[in-house]
Amino acid sequence: MPAQVMAATGGAADLPAKLTAQVVVCCIIAAFGGLMFGYDIGISGGVTSMDVFLKKFFPAVYKKKHHVKEDNYCKFDDQLLQLFTSSLYLAAMVSSFAASKCCKRFGRKITIQLASFFFLVGVILNTAAMNIAMLITGRLLLGAGIGFGNQAVPLFISEIAPNKYRGGLNVLFQLLVTAGILAANLVNYFTASHTYGWRISLGGAAIPALFLAFGSLLIVETPTSLIERGYPERGLETLRKIRGVQDVQKEYDEIVNTTELAKQIKHPFKNLMKRSSWPQIITSGMLQIFQQFTGINVIMFYAPVLFQTMGFHSDASLLSAVVTGSINLIATFVAVFCVDKLGRRFLLIEAAIQMFIAQVVTGGILAAYLKSTNSLPKTYAYVVLFLICVFVSGFAWSWGPLGWLIPSEIFPLETRTAGFFIAVSMNMIFTFIIAQAFLTMLCHMRAMIFFFFSGWIVVMGIYAFAFLPETKGVSIDEMNEKVWKKHWLWKRCFKHEGDQTRDKP
Repeated sequence: MPAQVMAATGGAADLPAKLTAQVVVCCIIAAFGGLMFGYDIGISGGVTSMDVFLKKFFPAVYKKKHHVKEDNYCKFDDQLLQLFTSSLYLAAMVSSFAASKCCKRFGRKITIQLASFFFLVGVILNTAAMNIAMLITGRLLLGAGIGFGNQAVPLFISEIAPNKYRGGLNVLFQLLVTAGILAANLVNYFTASHTYGWRISLGGAAIPALFLAFGSLLIVETPTSLIERGYPERGLETLRKIRGVQDVQKEYDEIVNTTELAKQIKHPFKNLMKRSSWPQIITSGMLQIFQQFTGINVIMFYAPVLFQTMGFHSDASLLSAVVTGSINLIATFVAVFCVDKLGRRFLLIEAAIQMFIAQVVTGGILAAYLKSTNSLPKTYAYVVLFLICVFVSGFAWSWGPLGWLIPSEIFPLETRTAGFFIAVSMNMIFTFIIAQAFLTMLCHMRAMIFFFFSGWIVVMGIYAFAFLPETKGVSIDEMNEKVWKKHWLWKRCFKHEGDQTRDKP
């Protein structure tokens, strides 16, 4: 039985609010955390395909790459090279736990500021790296910045945005992720032949980090965080400022009531294990796993490497990565404008079908025409490039932004930071696994790797259709009542709710 689609009734309509300039500016500044994340995703693949970089840090890979008879699918198979990319996500996973505590105790704003600080230190180490240890240490600090940013930014935007605009404003995070990927691809393209091209590329990450660092001085703290930390007057004043109206009493009372209930939860992580938290924790966790097993980060991390495997020369492979990065950015605008109109489920299900077709056809072409030592015929190489653009566009308006949006809006306040920490951690764990294993998987599975990911896309499409309720237009503090308790499956988790809403003394 498919999930029920919830109409945008209640919450969104009867809470007076304008889309103020204050909210838009705050959301844009905060979303620069996504630009940091995206730039780092995009920069890795380009840098690891630069000969100067490989010769300095990974000489064995450099020799394999230029060996005439080297297997197309195995030329970049090196665990240390994969660690350069994946170490960031391991650090992000660990740091997101500290970030969840920081969000709750000190607020969303200071957590965002710490994200920019860690990221800047990591950029300095990477840019000045003289050996592999310095390079990996820098990546670990970049990961700490990503962990803090990805924990705080989606929560910040979800709490500050009016209900009816929450989806579109939250997608700004993913929009700037895609902008960061495109910017990285462009920088890689223009610096690839420069002696210090890899240093320029890695150092460019300082630009979004500096913007976020200085911009975060201008943003307001969310009313929810202020009230939660014992500043109700400041919370009310901030709520009036960001809503652009004086009559915010109903929304204020909702936040206060939710905060009082949350204070009764002494151990939010323990509370996540209770039956009434299963719908949110399972859904947010599955969305993070599915997001990575679409295969998207394979494309974004290793696009230049992947295109070189298909027979594109070095400059052409970087240019192809720019093309896919551009499609990624443009397609994300579809999510910005459609997520609050068409709904979350529609975009996820449509994209699953689109991505499945693109992956299967790509895998079929590579299996038929790309062998161990030949180059893919030019016509088929461009067909594959087109199919990858089809795949990327589907991801960009669905599983990419909604994988962050939905977990940020479905948890009640008492478990929100803890629950979102679990979501971020799941994302980083599986991003690490994919980043660390992909080049080895490519070497052993060859074209079958595309069928591997397409199988996962079928599973995630079924999950979105059958088990994911619609959250469009519903107040984040009313999700349990208006979404989960009305779902055909998840409502069963609330049958004995009385014993599970708060910790026992």
